[in-house]
Amino acid sequence: MPKIELEQLLFKTPRVLWHFIFWVVFITFFSLVYGFFEDDYGRQFMIQLTDAVVQAPAVYFTIYFLMPRFLFKEKYLEFFVFIILVILGFSTLIWIDYMFIQQPLFWPESDYQPTLFNIGKILKNTTKIYPILFLAIVIKWFKYWYKEQKANQQLASEKLQAELRFLKAQVHPHFLFNTLNNLYALTLKQSKDAPEVVLKLSDLLNYMLYECNADRVPLSKEIKLVKDYISLEKIRYGKRLNISFNVRGEVESKTVAPMLILPFVENCFKHGVSEELDESWMNIDLELKQENLTLKVENSKSKNGGSEDRFEYKEGIGLNNVKRRLELLYGENHELDLHDETDSFLVILKIKI
Repeated sequence: MPKIELEQLLFKTPRVLWHFIFWVVFITFFSLVYGFFEDDYGRQFMIQLTDAVVQAPAVYFTIYFLMPRFLFKEKYLEFFVFIILVILGFSTLIWIDYMFIQQPLFWPESDYQPTLFNIGKILKNTTKIYPILFLAIVIKWFKYWYKEQKANQQLASEKLQAELRFLKAQVHPHFLFNTLNNLYALTLKQSKDAPEVVLKLSDLLNYMLYECNADRVPLSKEIKLVKDYISLEKIRYGKRLNISFNVRGEVESKTVAPMLILPFVENCFKHGVSEELDESWMNIDLELKQENLTLKVENSKSKNGGSEDRFEYKEGIGLNNVKRRLELLYGENHELDLHDETDSFLVILKIKI
């Protein structure tokens, strides 16, 4: 049975119906057990029914008063003391039930004259109280534990989604800020490429605002986003930028988290290409083998960059953001390696999608 159907059966069925089934099963079971030994099922059923008149208040007092007030609040000693008192108190009531109801009804011919405060008989009758209490406590505790687990999972999921939305929101203005800077530089030069930049920027914004709000997006669209971004940057840097972008594997049917690849490429331009006065280069390789995606992004680094530049390179908002998103979305199903060399910086990302 699917999990969702089991949950609906357990928690959507009216509580009264479950309680009715519980008592019917409990009374019937012991009626059959004791009735087998005495070969009198009818009388045993009535005995178990009269016992249930005492057992039921003990059960409901325990699960609806003692457990919420003590057990669920981790007051174990108090709960244990009260359970002992409940068992002894209701065992006494079971004995009184036997004296004034069961013996006159079911054994009228008996000469046995029970006494009210028969400690031995009261202790013996605890066997009619603690098994049903134990069973009820286990069922109630399981239901409570299960609901707590579901609530904690829901809270964790909501927290995760809120953090992901925040991280994604950070990507958009960061990316937009860089692209607008590019456009500003072109307009200052009165470049004929400015209209093309506006058009591509419009396509990029349309994707970011409307198409990448889902949890997963087609990998092919993410690749197109990166290609459009590279085209914008090529307009800015011209011939002094040499870029190689290779895609291998069947990407059309695969999906990934949105805005996951672009930050690595963007980071190369921000901390690599933009620092180079001479010709710079960048190699991007994306390979898909079955369910495994491997992304390699390598770029040249400024020969004039000191240790402070390399630190910024590693700890920029783009990389920190994408690292956190990878942890939240893919967990152990991803590997991210950063190789900071003297003349180049290499990112290797492996994701099981």
